[in-house]
Amino acid sequence: MKKARKPYVCEKTKDGKRRLYYRIVWHEGGRRRERFIPLPSDEDSAEFDLAYWAIRSGKAEAVQKPVRQTWAELVTAYKAHPYYLKKAEGTRRYYSRTLDDIVEKNGKQAVASLTRAKVREIHAKYADTPRKADGMIQVISLLCNFARLTLDWPVTNPAEGIKLYGTQREFEPWPDWMINALPSAHPDVQTAAELILGTGQRPGAAIAMRFADFHGEWMSVLDEKTNTRMDVYCPPRLRAFIAGRSKSGAHVLAKNLTQPLGYNSIEARFRKWRAGLGETAAAFSLHGLRKLSIIQLAEAGCSDAEIQAVTNQSGAMVAYYRKKASKRHLSRAAQNRREQNRGDT
Repeated sequence: MKKARKPYVCEKTKDGKRRLYYRIVWHEGGRRRERFIPLPSDEDSAEFDLAYWAIRSGKAEAVQKPVRQTWAELVTAYKAHPYYLKKAEGTRRYYSRTLDDIVEKNGKQAVASLTRAKVREIHAKYADTPRKADGMIQVISLLCNFARLTLDWPVTNPAEGIKLYGTQREFEPWPDWMINALPSAHPDVQTAAELILGTGQRPGAAIAMRFADFHGEWMSVLDEKTNTRMDVYCPPRLRAFIAGRSKSGAHVLAKNLTQPLGYNSIEARFRKWRAGLGETAAAFSLHGLRKLSIIQLAEAGCSDAEIQAVTNQSGAMVAYYRKKASKRHLSRAAQNRREQNRGDT
């Protein structure tokens, strides 16, 4: 007796070969429509059963409705819009890291499928890096509002009203003991530290520097906030460091021949090294090296204008960290005077 076929399975001959199909029938506009989805040729095989039930349950890719209004579509539309294009290059670069991360992980998913619970989960996932966590929520909110108000997509903003971790404490300049521990760090972290300290620029801009940015006694640095380049005198220590670097690409910290390593990559290696230094090191970040450069310049007797010519920091920020330098100077003088007084008695 011939074995009964599973429902909706039919056989068709094409090019002289027998083939099995899953037959789907529906009516559209008063007309009967058919679609045939190929199945494995052996009806008794496990492969056939898996394919058959995947189609019948709606899980097979061939029968799933194409996802509309995805994150990939949204990010593409946002990046092409004047809202994004008018932003400073540094701001676009900062946003782009998060935008690309969203596309990589959720590009094929519908924007409307994002829930408030999922947004909270994402926020908590990056809690150990509050700036990144808050940045992710802010970009998600920005994109959802763009989709809703500019593209007229039928979506809500599940990130709206979620409490951010907020502004963190001022970046603390690294202490001497942490600078002295740098030889134990990953070579890329050591290089990043030299670049940040030597240039006095934000970590992202320093990490992205090219060999071509160094020319003789001068270096071309990018201020990310204002998206402007300026020529700054290159200190001999950094000049010697760059001269001793082997080239594996256009950038000092090269990912490949044409691209630099990303900030996140360096920062992850830095955090791993910092964790090995103990709890005392937890208060310090890569940004603290830029603040240390201000203090070092202040302790060398530089004026506010001279410090700003190197770091392009605001006058208020220079004044804030100059106070830290002054206290260090005063404490050294006081302690030395005390020791001298003890020796005299």
